[in-house]
Amino acid sequence: MFTISGIKLSGLAVTVPQQKKSNHDYPFATTKEKDLFIKTTGIENRRIAPAGVTASDLCFEAAQKLLIEKEGTREEIGVLIFVTQTPDWLIPPTGIRLQHRLGLPKSCIALDINLGCSGYVYGLSVIASLMKCTGAKKGLLLVGDVSSSVISEKDKSTAPIFSDAGSATLLEESDDNDKIHFSLHNDGEGYQAIHIPDGGMKNKISSSSVVYENISSGIERNKLHLVMNGVDVFNFSLREVAPDAKQLLAYCGKQNSDIDYFIFHQANLLMNEAIRKKMDLEAEKVPYSLNDFGNTSSASIPVTLVTQLAEKLWNEKLSLLLSGFGVGLSWGTVILETDKIRCLPLIEL
Repeated sequence: MFTISGIKLSGLAVTVPQQKKSNHDYPFATTKEKDLFIKTTGIENRRIAPAGVTASDLCFEAAQKLLIEKEGTREEIGVLIFVTQTPDWLIPPTGIRLQHRLGLPKSCIALDINLGCSGYVYGLSVIASLMKCTGAKKGLLLVGDVSSSVISEKDKSTAPIFSDAGSATLLEESDDNDKIHFSLHNDGEGYQAIHIPDGGMKNKISSSSVVYENISSGIERNKLHLVMNGVDVFNFSLREVAPDAKQLLAYCGKQNSDIDYFIFHQANLLMNEAIRKKMDLEAEKVPYSLNDFGNTSSASIPVTLVTQLAEKLWNEKLSLLLSGFGVGLSWGTVILETDKIRCLPLIEL
């Protein structure tokens, strides 16, 4: 666990695709299966990016609106971090392309981070650290995924869960009274719990990669599609997330009552409610965006902040605990305060 002082959040924006898909209309499951799925996961609707629209496009729109809102900021951005598991290319890094698209200075440090569900928390830690050690006045954290591009529509174990979104978070240098507290963890033994078998250098794309396999009833996919072991992910999340959050609270000398809102990665309702109850949290302190936006992977924390807490973020000072967990296996918790930040209305592309 560690603390970074002198850096604060000052702006937040989120972009989602306009296209909605209702899980009531999902064609590869029975009505009974769909009703049970919606009840247990809390996911009724998803946002799906059209062909050709990438995570970087969604993040770009969010960043552009935020930079226009915060006039004069563009020239002061010293660090840009792009967190995604659906980059535009393997080579070059998409973050460097975003530096150019956004008109940021050539002196701006830009890089990609390959992380999913824990990506927002990890991204905050990396950008705050780089800003602190380089003296950058401002930094831009872009986090998003188009998970629909790596999921088989015929796979009822993943297709009704995942959704697309991109976010932009502006950070600024501040006085040392602003402190951000982090706890970051990984367990690579569980790497296969959520993975895509082919497409990297370990298993390069071949003719067999695109052949669809009938895995079981209602699950048909190829080796370029995401595979998720739901039981392993559920057990991992229940085992690690609540203890990590409690330990970070203790490290900060805080209790549940000191935190205004607890924002968890939007995995699914059953899992998240189990975590909430393990932490003995009041329901009103744990907002959800699952019903309308599904699991947006790395962007789920900013999606929840913007869609559920925008007015409070804009007008109030808030103490927040953010927790991301999933692919890797990887999990992280951050405790921070916001004070009347620019939180823009949801952007649709």
